[in-house]
Amino acid sequence: MSSRLTPEQSDFVAAVRDFAKRECGTREQRDTLTGGGREPHNPELYGRLADLGWLGVCLPQEYGGAGGGLADACVFLEETSYGMIPAGGFITTVITAKAYEKYGTEEQKRQVLGGAVRGAVAAIAMSEPAAGSDVGALRCRAVRQPDGGWLVDGQKTWISNAHFAQSILLVARTGGEKHKGLTMFHVPAGTPGVEIRGIETMGGREVNDVFLTGVRLPADAVVGEVDNGWRQLMAGLNHERLFLAANMLGLARRAFDDAVAYVREREQFGRPVGSFQALRHRIADLATEIECTRLLVREVALDCDAEPDRLFPREASMAKLKATETAKRVTLECMQMMGGYGYATEYDMERHLRAAVVSTVYGGTSEIQRDVIGKSYGL
Repeated sequence: MSSRLTPEQSDFVAAVRDFAKRECGTREQRDTLTGGGREPHNPELYGRLADLGWLGVCLPQEYGGAGGGLADACVFLEETSYGMIPAGGFITTVITAKAYEKYGTEEQKRQVLGGAVRGAVAAIAMSEPAAGSDVGALRCRAVRQPDGGWLVDGQKTWISNAHFAQSILLVARTGGEKHKGLTMFHVPAGTPGVEIRGIETMGGREVNDVFLTGVRLPADAVVGEVDNGWRQLMAGLNHERLFLAANMLGLARRAFDDAVAYVREREQFGRPVGSFQALRHRIADLATEIECTRLLVREVALDCDAEPDRLFPREASMAKLKATETAKRVTLECMQMMGGYGYATEYDMERHLRAAVVSTVYGGTSEIQRDVIGKSYGL
């Protein structure tokens, strides 16, 4: 464990690890909690995390949170991922909550931030069938009504956790073209005109299509400023990319440790396969990549905490790019080292791989991250 952790963070890590070992430390426990790996979020277990006060790790104390920073949230995400705790709703919730914290009204903060601390899940709806990486091309439209409210029509897709979220932070077009004229809206679960349809994926039930037909929202549903949603989204990218990076860092560590444990015990030609130089060198390379990733993620998180009003687009993109590509490489390499057993559903490795491969797509593809990094050098 890195020496950059504070004593409080070290104690937090130990507590999360103990919880993970006790509650989901066996394959049988994890299968029961996740429906055989098809449900990445268990509401009952998530509620217990709320009871422990962990879900508000980086949210303000006035709304029930612990008042910690992004580095604290990254530590939590890394350890929940490593421990395979089925708390899939946390990332979208904390990303969304940070947007409300910065731009929401007091009532919105009370509902969303306070709810997040108590175990409520929030989702964020940006992507559309024709607007994925190009968010500025979204067409879901909100039209202001004579009473000051809004009428919303459109479709969103690939929306994580919308099927069990208590609210959705919707990004819709209110005017202009491309990045101009985007606005954020607070949409509570059960709002008439909102239909959610699940999309089956390699990871099970994670994402959804969200259809909005004649949805009426009150004037106070606006989060932040009308027509200024793009700037607000950009301000939150540090959070999203960092949290995704921390999550994949934990996954890479878990896959690596699982593979090392296997090659220590598996024997061929009269000795453990891990003793062969080819595997030792592969393990050495993966261990080095994981440690480089951990140092990068934590350094960026600390920088963001030290200067909360400054954007770190290059650094956050570097963290997301490095962590997700590392997780994908680690899980593929570890599956190869485990041979047929790495491919078998009897072991967790194939589950690790399915979780890792999509991480280079969501939250901004690796290609988008590279583009952001390249542009930061004036290219």
